[in-house]
Amino acid sequence: MPWIHEREGWPHLTWQSEFLALKLIAIRHRQGRLLGRMEALGSELRSEASLTTLTADVVQSSAIEGTQLDPEEVRSSIARRLGLDTGGLSPASRDVEGIVEVMLDATQRNDAPLTAERLFGWHAALFPTGRSGIHRITTGAWRPASAGAMQVVSGPMGREKVHFQAPDASRLNAEMAAFLFWFEGCGSLDPVIRAGLAHFWFVTIHPFEDGNGRIARAIADRALARADNSRERVYSMSAQLETERNAYYAALERQQRDDVDVTPWLDWFLDCLGRSFRSSEHTLESVLYKVRIWEHAHRQSVNERQRLVLTRMLHDSRGSINSSKYAKLAKCSTDTALRDIRDLLLRDLLIQNPAGGRSTSYRLPSLEELHARG
Repeated sequence: MPWIHEREGWPHLTWQSEFLALKLIAIRHRQGRLLGRMEALGSELRSEASLTTLTADVVQSSAIEGTQLDPEEVRSSIARRLGLDTGGLSPASRDVEGIVEVMLDATQRNDAPLTAERLFGWHAALFPTGRSGIHRITTGAWRPASAGAMQVVSGPMGREKVHFQAPDASRLNAEMAAFLFWFEGCGSLDPVIRAGLAHFWFVTIHPFEDGNGRIARAIADRALARADNSRERVYSMSAQLETERNAYYAALERQQRDDVDVTPWLDWFLDCLGRSFRSSEHTLESVLYKVRIWEHAHRQSVNERQRLVLTRMLHDSRGSINSSKYAKLAKCSTDTALRDIRDLLLRDLLIQNPAGGRSTSYRLPSLEELHARG
């Protein structure tokens, strides 16, 4: 069975606008409401929400490719580049800096033309040593014929699943020229549809030896940033794709084996985007929760030990802490930890869990508990 790029009509993708119309209207409505909530936040809160979203975007986009990045390093790199406070955050490694540079260039400069040179720059940033793992690859250029057949796979080494095979390297100049001409010339196309088409088209061509998925998601994020008319990010398509990784690869594979009518792929893409909006609402709630905790804490000063422990607990608001764990985190004695904890209990910044005795532990208050206690 021929792949989609071998079928008659390629690369002129088609879709059934009438079939997608109601879903697209609903998506654009939800998108508008979400952006409205973002605008209603103050600039500091918008920056925090955007930083959280961009961090998830970078971490999860890499995770889809099997690369695990330290979220604290990613957050530090993004914060520094956006001119935000990086106090206490970890310095970022070269690999982290590369993917952050790509994602920010795509979203912060979403009005700049997408060209071959820009893509080459993104690719070189992803692989600053010219290697993918232990293997040397061609960077900042389309994959050479010597790289052999390019297959898109997922799964652990030795048990990979082949989802499709990309066009031969001899076709890449023409394929990418057609893609870039379309991307820059489809201004009247709804930008959400544009994002879905661009992602699928670029992944199908797979023009680089490695990093194609991350760059495809950056291209889609660029189109979505244009759709939002904003440089601030409030939802992460990459994080949602990582959550639905198996369904994502299945949707790609089905369309690769089908004809140039990509309605099924766009239908799935819109649904996935809608679910990313739902996730982003949790992000906004989390940001608001952290702000309320610190507002409550700053009614009276907290010491550095308390600040450190509260910060750590806010990374996992469902987590609990006991006196020994507090002492270990704050690098203090157990007696000092108990004094700090008693102070936080009196100020309603910690709540004691039901179990007592040696099992005594403490959690952060819920937003409702904070409101109830003034």
